[in-house]
Amino acid sequence: MEEYRLDGKTVKEHLLHLSEYGNKPFTKGLHPGVEHILGIRIPDLRKLAARIAKREDWRDYLETADTFYMEERMLQGMVLGYIHPDEKLECYLDRVSRFVRLINSWSVCDTFKFAGGKRFVEKHRQSLWEYLLGWIHAKEEYEIRFGVVMSMTYFIEPEYIDELLLEYDRISHEGYYVKMAVAWALSVCMVKFPEKTLHYLQYSHLDDFTYNKSIQKMIESYRITDTQKQVLRQMRRSTR
Repeated sequence: MEEYRLDGKTVKEHLLHLSEYGNKPFTKGLHPGVEHILGIRIPDLRKLAARIAKREDWRDYLETADTFYMEERMLQGMVLGYIHPDEKLECYLDRVSRFVRLINSWSVCDTFKFAGGKRFVEKHRQSLWEYLLGWIHAKEEYEIRFGVVMSMTYFIEPEYIDELLLEYDRISHEGYYVKMAVAWALSVCMVKFPEKTLHYLQYSHLDDFTYNKSIQKMIESYRITDTQKQVLRQMRRSTR
């Protein structure tokens, strides 16, 4: 299949043009160890993704998209968030799964959203929950982060919070971006369900880094009360 074109230019040509208005040194500083970064501004990437998603040939783009630059991977995820989801959920999730396996940085992971918004998630909530559990307990660092970040985004809700805390507790991976994702998710759990989260922390099997990082993020949150922060400070683990 020929390389996908938009306004007569390849997607790579569009990205290289957008990179002229970005900040490559700053973006590289946020992604240690990640190669081939253009430094494109996220709003510019989203605009390009929205344009592609509105076209009838967006499938051709996904089938031919390159992955050399980090932003090329990110763009694919963004397009998947703007299209109308396939009529069959399995078809859409198959597209998402192909994207997940391309993730090579925290930002490629964290800029993804399910297409169709809240209505789509509500319609397929249990199926999406089971889908994300598969990623939460995957083997690769960014696959697990995807499961954690997406479950944090959509499932910190009354009917899922107990099981969600148990699933986070079962994660055992040494990847830095897994640990940071779990800490981030637990800080959101603390905001929405403080009593359940405090009880969980007392009996969790989290490693010391993830545990203390979770408490740090909670203390830094402006949505947690001073009284709760006092309790959290006393719960820190000594790592000496």
